Amino acid sequence: MDHGESETVLGTLGKATILRIPPRLRNLTLDFREAFWKRGGPHKKQVLVKYSGGKPTNHFQGQILFHESDFSLEILNTSRQDGQIYEYSVSTGREEEAQQIQLKVYEPVSHPSIRIVSREVANGSCSIALNCTAERGDDVSYSWGSQDSRTWGPCSGNSSFLHLSYPPWNTSSSCVCTATNPVSSRAVTFHPSECSHEPGGSARLRLELLVLLLVVPVAVVIVILFLGVFRTPRPALPRADQEPTQDRAEHTIYSQVQRVEKPKEPRTADPPSCTTIYAAATGPPAAPGRAPHAPPEPPTLQGHPPLSQSPPQEPTTVYVGVMMPRA
Repeated sequence: MDHGESETVLGTLGKATILRIPPRLRNLTLDFREAFWKRGGPHKKQVLVKYSGGKPTNHFQGQILFHESDFSLEILNTSRQDGQIYEYSVSTGREEEAQQIQLKVYEPVSHPSIRIVSREVANGSCSIALNCTAERGDDVSYSWGSQDSRTWGPCSGNSSFLHLSYPPWNTSSSCVCTATNPVSSRAVTFHPSECSHEPGGSARLRLELLVLLLVVPVAVVIVILFLGVFRTPRPALPRADQEPTQDRAEHTIYSQVQRVEKPKEPRTADPPSCTTIYAAATGPPAAPGRAPHAPPEPPTLQGHPPLSQSPPQEPTTVYVGVMMPRA
């Protein structure tokens, strides 16, 4: 058997792939009218189409087509499992001539995107790092170029990353990233004008916004506290002519002890020092039909009898004088 020369055909995943035979095998097929399309390894092959007596027999209807015009084989929806070795053979009676075709299946490249890794505007120059990637595709390679290579050389590159440094106002040219694999190619363009928008104005805007978010709430809290200190109402002391609330029973005692010490002098007929205690006790009158609250125990001063225990109907002030010996 003469296998002839082998060739490689690239197939696109999900699309139709056509396997063709050389003119010499087409002429032999027309003369002897006996041929086969097979696929598989050297030890086991699978018959796809049998052409005998001028009539083809397709063993995989709906998956492949056999074109009698040129005896080619078409795979309708190419899958990864179709990536095998195919063989077309023609029987010439005593001999058999064949052609082998290696089919390699690739997923096409999806539309790439450019991501800005870093950028900085300093000293009148824009430094920027770009990364170009495609989400789908087999054996993808990347390259960078310019739409007009005569005006901007820094756009050239042979990887997915590209580092640029140029004046921020330079918008006359654009960098193009191309993602390629053996069956497809897609491109995307980066416009350098995007760098002039960053980072100065945007960074300052972010800083001002951060300061605003931090300072304004603090200022509001300070103002609220300041107004609260000066506007908090102080509790009013009850006046002597004001009736106490009947529902609350309060007894307040105000006591003040004053002691006046004089320098030691010869004893005279002056009276001993006097300490005065002012005690005021107030209590509400008993409501009609309600048992009066038990009055608190009146204050007792050492050496003197307790104050009157009868509950006063009106606020009463008691003045008590205590004689204390001199020091």
